[in-house]
Amino acid sequence: MKMLMKGTEAIAEAAIRAGCRLYFGYPITPQSELTEYMAKRMPEVKGTFLQSESEVATVNMLYGAACTGRKVMTSTSSPGFSLMQEGISYMAGAELPAVFINVMRGGPGLGDIQPSQSDYFQSTKGGGHGDYRMIVLAPHTLQEAASMMNEAFELAFKYRMLVTVLVDGMIGQMMEPVELPEWTKPEEFAEPNWALTGANGRKPRKVTSFDLDPYELEKMNLRYQETYKKVAQNEVKYEEFKIEDAEITVVAYGTTARIVKTVVDYARKSGIKVGLFRPITLWPFPYDRLSEISKNVKNILTVEMSYGQMLEDVKLAVLGKSDVHFYGRSAGVVPTPVEILDAIKKIVR
Repeated sequence: MKMLMKGTEAIAEAAIRAGCRLYFGYPITPQSELTEYMAKRMPEVKGTFLQSESEVATVNMLYGAACTGRKVMTSTSSPGFSLMQEGISYMAGAELPAVFINVMRGGPGLGDIQPSQSDYFQSTKGGGHGDYRMIVLAPHTLQEAASMMNEAFELAFKYRMLVTVLVDGMIGQMMEPVELPEWTKPEEFAEPNWALTGANGRKPRKVTSFDLDPYELEKMNLRYQETYKKVAQNEVKYEEFKIEDAEITVVAYGTTARIVKTVVDYARKSGIKVGLFRPITLWPFPYDRLSEISKNVKNILTVEMSYGQMLEDVKLAVLGKSDVHFYGRSAGVVPTPVEILDAIKKIVR
């Protein structure tokens, strides 16, 4: 059965159904409804909701809770995500699974509360210090966002990594019919063998993100890199939309990809063969598949609600096999189908 829901609320309910019972957060527009929803629902499912005094406190609460091996989550928006970066680096170093929801808004600085995609660098390249990665998922509809929550927790625990679900303010605030996922059975979730749950009857366990011996710390870093290689080999996801005969391929993600799908249909009615390549995992980025596509098209257009952040990964994938073009808006301005179609027409002239 489908329900008409706001994006933030659909994500929250889907996370609860995926087994999340520990949520820590601090309100910030345009994701405050997610925190509010969790405040209401967590007591109803015998979970714990705690509003912290800041995003810095939130991420450290998340750190402590994640050490117990439970499914934990927080949500925030761009300035709040920035404040969490130190704790994120520590959690990555401690190999702790957790899910972050970042509902992006305009920036830099305080910016505004309108939709943006300008946290791409921060999310995919590592906003904190050290050689670490986060798995970054980018849904383009509310249904996909809700369906993605169970996968986000599964990936976090499979690889003992942090997972970010990266959406923009439009997905967070819009309403659509959503079919919520089935409930995860708690008994099917086994306690991880690294979790700190008390050492009565067993040897103590340790969760740490550092070693004072640089050679031992390097070994830890090498272990992380081996994990990241496995993720890059096994977890790349993308969508292809009408690219079989495309003469121009547009690369876009999230809300922008949703708009581009409309543009593809408009362009084809005008006789321009356009297709869409939509990365679903922003990290790991689908370099190999985009590289293959670029062999068969002369032009690739990257469209973002930022000024060329994903563009860098597109260029790395293409490596000169196609001409790469760019169209972007920023600061909360959402590109219109007409604007994107005009950008396509300029390429084919």
